[in-house]
Amino acid sequence: MPPRLSTLAPVLAGLAALAGAALSSTPAAAQSDKIFFQSANGQWSGPGEIVAGKYKGTKFTCDLTGTPMTGKDTGIKLDGFCRVGVFKQPMSATITQKGNSYGGSFLDGAEGKGLDIVSGAVTKDKAVVGITRKKLNGALIARLQDPSTMNVTISVKVDDSMIPVIGLSLSRQVDAMAVGAIKP
Repeated sequence: MPPRLSTLAPVLAGLAALAGAALSSTPAAAQSDKIFFQSANGQWSGPGEIVAGKYKGTKFTCDLTGTPMTGKDTGIKLDGFCRVGVFKQPMSATITQKGNSYGGSFLDGAEGKGLDIVSGAVTKDKAVVGITRKKLNGALIARLQDPSTMNVTISVKVDDSMIPVIGLSLSRQVDAMAVGAIKP
């Protein structure tokens, strides 16, 4: 993997967390979380940009597929990739309910080359997720602007401030094939 892309991998991995994670303590909260995760179902793609730091101005695109957990489980599995120029980085995230909280990882988690989910909150149209890797702490915000548009911002904590470093605008991909009925 080229050095530039491998350096960006831990941060770009956070982009796969479109649906976020939640700390929920009531069944009603768990149900609203499940609704949000369901709304992130499907295929998403769009452009992004690194807006701060060493790689400021780097543009990329991501293609991701969200699959909500089935049965009693609340959470989501995301798979896909992000591209920087001709280089492609696989992306994956799993977010699942663990008791009254959520846990998960991007790529192989903070012990590997990815990130861990450490906290979060979900509303009907927004997920805010605490992320960590070694001494890096930050947050990912995924907001459903409408059923077909999701904006994702990743910020890192510097001193006492949260500094946005990545922005991504995803569009839901729908099948363009026309569907019709056959009359007998």
